[in-house]
Order: sequence, then structure tokens, then C-alpha cells
Amino acid sequence: MDTILWFKRDLRIADHPALAHAAALGGRILPLYIAEPALWAQPDAAARHWAFIAECLEDLRDALATLGAPLVVRRGDAVDILADLTGRHSIRTLVSHEETGNAWTYARDRRVAAWAGATGITWTQIPQMDVIRRLDTRDGWARRREQVLRRPILPAPSGLDPVPEDPGPIPGARDLGLAPDPCPDRQAGGRAMALSLLGGFLTERGRDYRRAMSTPLEGAMACSRLSPHLAWGTLSMREAQQAATARKAEVAGTREGWTGSLKSFEARLAWRGHFMQKLEDMPAIETRCLHSAYEGLRPKTPDATRLAAWEGGETGIPFVDACMRSLIATGWLNFRMRAMLVSFASYHLWLDWRATGPHLARVFTDYEPGIHWPQVQMQSGTTGMNTIRIYNPVKQGHDQDPAGAFTRAWCPELADVPDGHLHTPWTWDGAGSLLGRTYPEPVIDIAAAARAARERVWAVRKGEAFRDEARAIVKKHASRKDGGAGRHFVNDRAKPKPRRKKPRTSQLSLDL
Repeated sequence: MDTILWFKRDLRIADHPALAHAAALGGRILPLYIAEPALWAQPDAAARHWAFIAECLEDLRDALATLGAPLVVRRGDAVDILADLTGRHSIRTLVSHEETGNAWTYARDRRVAAWAGATGITWTQIPQMDVIRRLDTRDGWARRREQVLRRPILPAPSGLDPVPEDPGPIPGARDLGLAPDPCPDRQAGGRAMALSLLGGFLTERGRDYRRAMSTPLEGAMACSRLSPHLAWGTLSMREAQQAATARKAEVAGTREGWTGSLKSFEARLAWRGHFMQKLEDMPAIETRCLHSAYEGLRPKTPDATRLAAWEGGETGIPFVDACMRSLIATGWLNFRMRAMLVSFASYHLWLDWRATGPHLARVFTDYEPGIHWPQVQMQSGTTGMNTIRIYNPVKQGHDQDPAGAFTRAWCPELADVPDGHLHTPWTWDGAGSLLGRTYPEPVIDIAAAARAARERVWAVRKGEAFRDEARAIVKKHASRKDGGAGRHFVNDRAKPKPRRKKPRTSQLSLDL
């Protein structure tokens, strides 16, 4: 009996449970990747994603060729391609990993399941390593995840018996209808790059991870930069976790400064799985506010001028603009600045997260729907269980870029502004020669906008009905510690707590 092994967001051969399962079935294997134009027409897709994936596919094709079964790549609708291949070969089995993707891939998988059931094809979906499908409660989730991650890493099969089929070309972005998307400093894809980054982080770059990850300049080097590789599966979560654990044991008892950074890295790997599980448990989180009371809070049709200024890094708030411009050019930004960009858009500009989320999805090379949408909602204050956090972009500029090197690099129009006025150029005596000419005037008054947003958001939290729904959300989605819920805000009578010097902040797309 022959088998199609359908690759999705798992572009590797090592530690690949679906590949191991397909090989254990016996018979011939057809490794397949389907480039789906309809998927790439979605508002969260961009050419930079495909450029990264295409590099991963080249690497995967070479790796599979060493096993005797090169990767077959086809462009088109998944059901049509699967029907064609099974019709021309003696294929009765389809194997893949379970996918926690966006709403489009969820609907596509339902179509594939209906086709398989109607044609007598057995489709086996192998669970991912830190996501549990059809989970009834979060109680025990962390323990089950840890059990999976402790299991031995699966070696690649020694060889595969291929189904004879032309491998076909790997399409380009234009073939998929994707618009030009310049990203000159995008990370490169492929398994070799993932392993190089992992090794470099654990032995050299990661020493100051805990301290440096909050700043956009230092974080670019001190962070692992593994997030796109985990998102597209050139590296398994188990490989990353076990490598970090081994390194932590190696440096235990030394004074090299590694222990705290490695603990922080492991914590963020766990947070990654936590947020992936949220979308798996509630796919509608991509399109609906987690707490229904926030529906309609912000205008459904966003202010086009404000949205365009934010998307282009032209808001007139230097640190915000520098972060957005850097993100557009590199496809990456450190976690705190990601959170600040969403906070600024949601509170100061009063834009709905469904208007801003797709833009960020397109510019993050490491876009992962399961992390992205819960995080966009969390930073927009629509979950009903997280304390409202409104970042002051001027304070963040002073805190994270005190010397102004990052801001000046990405906003060269500000070259003549003195250091003391860099993050607030409107306070400079020479602002008249700059603002509205070579650099935009601020689109909002920061303090007034934050004050108005805070009043509107907190007003929603009044009433027992709000608290009842918030408690249900905590029960279903909250992180657990020692069997209980994590720290979440569900009491509208409580005062907003003062922000800690280093707030516990999770990451949009979990940049790691």
C-alpha cells in the first residue's frame, strides 16, 4: 500500500513523527508539498513568507533525495492534487501532521477530510508536539506537553521507497500571485540555517538573552532568531527544548551568566505552545474578540489615515516609526517592540485589531497564526482576562533606545534633532523646519489618546455579566500553575496595578 506524506508547516526529516509513521507503514512513499494559490491570496500572506518557505523546500527536497524519495511539489488546490495523485497511483493512505493554522487552512482540511472519507482514503493526522487537539480542559496540558518533549528525538528513516513521480518545480512568489515584498534583511530558510542559529545561540549569542532581549538593537543578536524556523518546521520544538535543557545542564554551577538566560528561553518555548493551544481550542479567536463585550468597541472601519501612517512607519512618533520601518525591512522585531506597536495602534490610534493584525502577519517572517492572533488580542485588551497594558512609546524609546542609535538608523530624517529631543522632536526649537516637511507631525496627542482609550476599555469591564464570561475564558484558555489558573484580571472593581519594572510580556509571533 502506497502513502502520500503531506508536508505543511513541518519542513524537515529529523524528529518528524508523521514521516516516521509513514515509513513504518511499509510500501512506497510520495513526499508532497502543495503550494496553494488560494492560501497565498489570504490577507495574512506575503511574498517574504513564501521566499523563506521556498528555501526550506529546496533544503527539504535535497534531504529527502538522500533517502531515495525527492520531494514532489505541486501548485493548485489540495483536493484536486490529492485526487489526481491517488487516481494515478495505488495510493490509499494520506499521512500528515495536525495543523494549527489560520481559518483558511482549517476549512481546507475539512474539505480534504470530506474528500478522503468519500473516496476511501485513510487520512492519519499525527499530533504536533505541544498542541493537543480536542482538549477539554487546560488542566494537565503542561504535564502532557512536557512528556512529549522528553521523548527521544526521532531519527530520519535510513531510506524510503519512492512512488515514481516527477518532483516538479518549486514555484516563485509571482506564480502564486503574490505582490512584490522587498525585505532586504530577511532571515534565510532551511534546516542548515536553523541548526546554525540554534548552535550559535546556545554557545555564544544567548549569554545575555534575559537582559538584552527587550531592546531592538541588542535583541537582534541576543535572541535565538529561531522563530521562523519553528513556525515553518525546519526545527522541531523537541529539538529546541532538549538542546536548551542539555546546555543548561552543561553550564550549571558556572558563573558564565548562562543559567538565567536559558531558563528564560525555555519559558518562552513553553509560552509558544500555550498560545498555539489557544487557537487550536478556539479557531474563532482569529476573527472574534475573545470576550464578546469588546465587539464594537473600536470602529469596524478603521481610520484610513491613521492606519496607513502606522503601517508605513509615518506616525510622527519616532520610536514607533523606527520599529515599524525596521520590521518591514528585516521581517523581525524583538518582543517588547512588537507589543508596543500593537498597543499604540489599538489604544493611541484606536484601531481594531482585525485591521492591524493582517499587516503585522504579512511583515513578520515568523508569522504563526496560533501565536499571532491570541497575542494581538491580548495586546489590544480584548481578551477580558489580561490586565490592560498601554505602552507609552516615548518612555519605551528612552528605556530601550536611550542613545538613540536604533531610532536614528531607521529615521534618518531626524539626523539634526538633538539627543534630548529625539524621541519628542515636537519639543525641539527647530521642529518647524522638520515636522510636516521631511518628517510627519504626530498623528495624535500621546497622553490624551492614552487617557481616552483607558477610560473606554475599563468601562467595558463593569458588571457581573462581564465577570461571568471572563471567568469562563480563564477556565478554558488561561495558563496553569500548580493546577490553578495563572494571573488574570477578571474583577472590574480592582484598580489597574502599577506596571512592574519588567512586566511579564509574551511575544507576538514569539520572536524568541
